[in-house]
Amino acid sequence: MELLGIALIILIIAGLAATVSVLRNDGRGHIPPVRSEDPWSALDLPSTNYTLRIF
Repeated sequence: MELLGIALIILIIAGLAATVSVLRNDGRGHIPPVRSEDPWSALDLPSTNYTLRIF
């Protein structure tokens, strides 16, 4: 029974270590920021709102 408890503790510690490792190395710090100088485009949106087009 003690062996099973020790194995469970080792698995929990290994899982926590793997979780911390993945969170630290996920690459989120290397995503380029969105530039506000990029032109804005509405693509195919209508020029009048939907409620005015119903009537």
